Amino acid sequence: MILVTGAAGKTGKAVLDALAKTDRPARAWLRRPEQAQDVMAATTVVGDLEDSSLWREACRGIEALYLICPNMHPRELQITRLAMQAAHRGGVKRFVYHSVLHPQTEEMSHHWRKLRVEEEIFRSGLPFTILQPCAYMQNLLAYRQQIESGGIYPVPYSVRSRFALVDLADVALAAARILTEEGHVGAIYELSGPANLSSKEMAQTLADRIGRKVEAVQTPLDEWESAAAAAGIARESIRSLTAMFRYYDRHGLVGNSNVLGWLLGRRPTSFKQFAARTFSAQGDCI
Repeated sequence: MILVTGAAGKTGKAVLDALAKTDRPARAWLRRPEQAQDVMAATTVVGDLEDSSLWREACRGIEALYLICPNMHPRELQITRLAMQAAHRGGVKRFVYHSVLHPQTEEMSHHWRKLRVEEEIFRSGLPFTILQPCAYMQNLLAYRQQIESGGIYPVPYSVRSRFALVDLADVALAAARILTEEGHVGAIYELSGPANLSSKEMAQTLADRIGRKVEAVQTPLDEWESAAAAAGIARESIRSLTAMFRYYDRHGLVGNSNVLGWLLGRRPTSFKQFAARTFSAQGDCI
């Protein structure tokens, strides 16, 4: 049995889908009971990741644990400590932590928190593996209507900053392999796509796919903050994201795809392949 936390989120669902193809049973940790109908899992645990009694239940009979914390959670370290305690008690053989590309970046507080978590895992004595994925290609789908209808891809940082993007499906396949086979204990794997692209280049790839002009446009950061606040995003999350966008504006966030390619046994999915799979060209039947 393999436990996946954050199982109702896009990463958790993708990992469960990949595990389903291995015929290994999975246990999904969900926040709410109604989420069970949307995940592929043999059993479920429902409740708060900060509930220590649930951790004892969740890790009973578990061979491997995939720890995904809620995005930018301020108490991720405390959640990880609960997970590690339960993993020790349950005799978990593989403790896999979902981190982030370049957690060493102190300017981005949620990255820096994950580095502190990684450090705690090193001291735990558990048989760990750490995955450091970059941003998902699927994140662009939040702008799908603006891209397809208005020909605009808006970003709150320089359109020339370069980024590693990865297909979530590739990350999930790599995670499933690490959770189900020997040989990955003690590893830290950077999971990146095969190219570091600017938003301008992404927009051109999307334009080539959908058959209309698409322009990457930098949104002023204060406008983004106002829109985020109006949308109900928590103040602390807005502060963290604003710091991240400032960093992106100056430095981007680049990576290397060699490790992911080795894990997959093939070249990772390119942004062009993702666009072809996800966006409809003019004249395509939908």
